Amino acid sequence: MELPFHSLLYRYFFFAWLFMDVNQCDLFARAAAWHHNKGQARWLPRYIKRYLVSGALLFAIGWLIEHSSPVASAFFYVPGVMSLPMATVAGVAWIGLRVWD
Repeated sequence: MELPFHSLLYRYFFFAWLFMDVNQCDLFARAAAWHHNKGQARWLPRYIKRYLVSGALLFAIGWLIEHSSPVASAFFYVPGVMSLPMATVAGVAWIGLRVWD
């Protein structure tokens, strides 16, 4: 089954689809979801790298076109700067899933 482009783009940049909800009623379902999430944490460093590389590229593009059009550079600066909090959230989640038992 081939996914549409927008789904692939979403999965490339956002990692929430990898994880299961741990807030379930059954104790065994919670334990299974927690175990699944700990296994899926191995993908988080890849997302961190994607955020940092894409943020640096967007920031560089914004810097390059800032002199010709300051308003247009904001379209590159804002997502470039927002990649840092996304990388931080992914890093905290990765550390939490690796350390917390």
